[in-house]
Amino acid sequence: MLDLSQDVRLLTAALVDIESVSGDEKAIADAVEAALSALPHLAVERSGETVIARTHLGRDERVLIAGHLDTVPVHSNLPSRVEGDLLYGCGTSDMKAGVAVALRLAHLIREPAKDLTYVFYDCEEVEAERNGLNRVAGRHPEWLAADFAVLMEPTDGVIEGGCQGTMRAEIAVSGKRAHSARSWLGVNAVHGAEAVLARLNAYQARTPVVDGLRYHEGLNAVSIRGGVAGNVIPDECVVTVNYRFAPDLSVEQAQQHVLEVFQGFAVTFTDLAPAARPGLTHPVAAAFAAAVGGQPRAKLGWTDVARFSELGTPAVNYGPGDPNLAHQKDEYVTLSKIVEAEAAMLDWLA
Repeated sequence: MLDLSQDVRLLTAALVDIESVSGDEKAIADAVEAALSALPHLAVERSGETVIARTHLGRDERVLIAGHLDTVPVHSNLPSRVEGDLLYGCGTSDMKAGVAVALRLAHLIREPAKDLTYVFYDCEEVEAERNGLNRVAGRHPEWLAADFAVLMEPTDGVIEGGCQGTMRAEIAVSGKRAHSARSWLGVNAVHGAEAVLARLNAYQARTPVVDGLRYHEGLNAVSIRGGVAGNVIPDECVVTVNYRFAPDLSVEQAQQHVLEVFQGFAVTFTDLAPAARPGLTHPVAAAFAAAVGGQPRAKLGWTDVARFSELGTPAVNYGPGDPNLAHQKDEYVTLSKIVEAEAAMLDWLA
């Protein structure tokens, strides 16, 4: 059983050592549920491998603190190990350090000034339809009701406002099959993909300022497929592109932009997730920013703050891990950063 009374650094290591690759979170969800159920001031609910714990004190405001339990696949980086002030292991930065901080808050804060909801969810690192937070929002939206949310994503101890939207699209290039010995009788679709790549190479990404924070967009090829056999001129080539767009664009506007960039080609959208504007103008968010300190910055990536935004809840990203280390084989978290995050959150909530 997880010991929530232990030092947050030790708790982080204990969580890291429970392997929880996306789709295989039962062991860690069981451990989290058991630890939270032992706390009499919390009411605990569960949906699949998502665990939710809430206070019910009748406070005027409710704050939600969330973190995902899953990691990317292990890459010879378990069990965890400590070297100086660094804890190495799969999921240390993204985001078991943040989960450890949230669990410690649940253990330590028995009489908060605001009612609190803690959400520990599954399948964040995979496709959106499997996301545990998405599932709960559809089945039990009342569990997620809050005035403000903090997503404990790795931000290196700095508030990151909002998030970029993301979409994937397949750009299809058509050709005509022929025997490769008589290639002039066909049209090579793989060669034709050069025009798609040329547009990507010439693309100038926007860097708009949204609610005081600067975002940096990106439109990039992430895969390419084509070919029939070693002696056939291919009649189709598909380039998959990923567009990361700033929160001043809706999903529909972002789709229109991609269609304009690849005008003349067949475009099929395969995955869409909206952006979220920074939630820093909300009074509770402003108080949080004052307590945490530092200069807030834009979140250059997609996170589940977008889901809270869709629910009408302003949300920010804040956690002790370094986002640049996420998903790396040598992923680590700085132990002192975990302690700092715990102290900042305690000061704010208590």
